[in-house]
Amino acid sequence: MANTNPARGMRDFLPADVRRRNYVINIVKEVYERYGFEPLETPAVENIETLMGKYGEEGNQLIFKILKRGEHEKTGEADLALRYDLTVPLARVVAEYKNELPKFFKRYQIQPVWRADRPARGRFREFYQCDVDVCGSKSMVVEAELCAAVSDVLVRLGFNDFTILLNHRQVLAGILDAAGVPTEKHGDALVALDKLGKIKRDGVAKELEERGITSEASKSLLGLTDTIGGAIALTAMMEDSNLNKLNKDLLDYLSEFIGAHEVGQKGLDELGQILNFVEANNAGNNILVDVTLARGLSYYTGAIMEISVPDLAGSLGGGGRYDGLIGMFGKEEIPACGFSLGLERIIVVMTERGMFPDDLIGVNADVMVTIWNEESVADSLALANELRKSGLRVEVYPEADKLGKQFKYASVKGINYVCTLGDEERANNKVALKNMTTGEQETIERSEILAKIKGK
Repeated sequence: MANTNPARGMRDFLPADVRRRNYVINIVKEVYERYGFEPLETPAVENIETLMGKYGEEGNQLIFKILKRGEHEKTGEADLALRYDLTVPLARVVAEYKNELPKFFKRYQIQPVWRADRPARGRFREFYQCDVDVCGSKSMVVEAELCAAVSDVLVRLGFNDFTILLNHRQVLAGILDAAGVPTEKHGDALVALDKLGKIKRDGVAKELEERGITSEASKSLLGLTDTIGGAIALTAMMEDSNLNKLNKDLLDYLSEFIGAHEVGQKGLDELGQILNFVEANNAGNNILVDVTLARGLSYYTGAIMEISVPDLAGSLGGGGRYDGLIGMFGKEEIPACGFSLGLERIIVVMTERGMFPDDLIGVNADVMVTIWNEESVADSLALANELRKSGLRVEVYPEADKLGKQFKYASVKGINYVCTLGDEERANNKVALKNMTTGEQETIERSEILAKIKGK
C-alpha cells in the first residue's frame, strides 16, 4: 500500500489551512502597499551558482540542489537549486533589470522557499516567506520604515507582545575587536553569539572555545552581554518601562566599550538614527537594541533586525541591510535593506493562541441548493446561478439524493440556508427555504430569497 504522507518537512494545506494563510497574506499585502511597496515574483528554481556562497557556512548546506538531468544525471552534479530565500533572487532581479526599475525599488514578495533543514515545531523544509525590501538607498529612513511596516503587520494580526531586536554588523565588528577577537575569527564568534537565546550563556562559552576564541576574549564578550541583559531585565520589571530611553542608554554604554573604533562608532551612529526615525513613526516602543543578535547570513553589511515573541523558540522573522549583495551580480553596487516574515511560524503561533477570527474557518457558502430529482437538475442549477449573480455564495448538492442526506451535508458544512425546488415549487415559480439554524422552513417567491437571507 502506497505511503500517502507528504515528504518529511512538507505539508498538505487543507481548506482551513489555506484560509488562515490567505488571511495573513491579505493583511501583509494591505499594510505593505500602504507603505508604497510593489509585488514581485521569481522562479522557484535558480541556477546553483546564484545561491551558493551567499548564506554562510551553515546556509550552503541547507540548499536543495537539483541534479543534472538526461545524459548528465549519472554524474551526480547539480546545476540548479530550489530558492533558499527571496533576498538573493531579488538581488539577481535588480541587477538584471536595473535600467527598467525605479531609482528606489520597493518590493514585497510572498512565495514559498525550500531548505534542507531538520524539521521541528514551526520549522519546515518548504515554507512561505513574506519579504519587503528597498533597493537604491543608504538612508536609515529605510530601516525605520521597514520596522514600522512590520510592526503595523504584527499589530493588525493581533500580536501585542512582540519586540523587534536591532543590532548592526559594524557595531558587532567594533565589539569583537574591543573584546580581543582576531578579525579572522569574527565569523566564528558571530555564529556562536547568535545562539545565545537557544543554547544560553554556558553553551555559547563552550562553542566560543571550540571555535578557537581565547578565554579572555570570551569573558569580555559574555561580560558585555551579561551587563546589557541585566539592564534589559531590570527595565522590563519596571511599570513605566521605556524602551526608547533604554536603547539610548545601551548605545552610550556600547560607545564606551567600543572606544575609538571608527567602524563600530559609525554603526552606533546609524543605530541612533534608526531609533530616532522609528520613534517618529510611533513604533519606537517595540524596538530593542540587542548586541547578541548576529544573524547567520553572511551578506548583511549594516543594521540587522529580528522579531522576538515570548515563549517562542526562534523568531517570527528578521532582516537587515545588505549593500554588497546586488553588486555580486553586476558591476554596480546598489544599497539594499529588507525584512522577511516567517509566514508559517506566524500561522502556527496564531492558531495555537486562537488569534484568527471565529468566522474565518468553515463556512464557504451562504446557501445550498438541493437536487429534488434528475428532472429538476437544470432548474436547480439555474436557481444557483441566479443567487450567485445576486452576490451570494452558493453550493449545489451534486446528486439527486434523499433530502435528509442533503440537509445533513449542509449542516455538517455549517451552511445556514438550504433551497429546495420540489415539483410544486417548480410549477408555481417558488422555492422552499430552510433556515438550518432555527429549523424554520417556508415557501417563498424566488425573488424573495436574497432579501430573506441578507435580512437575517
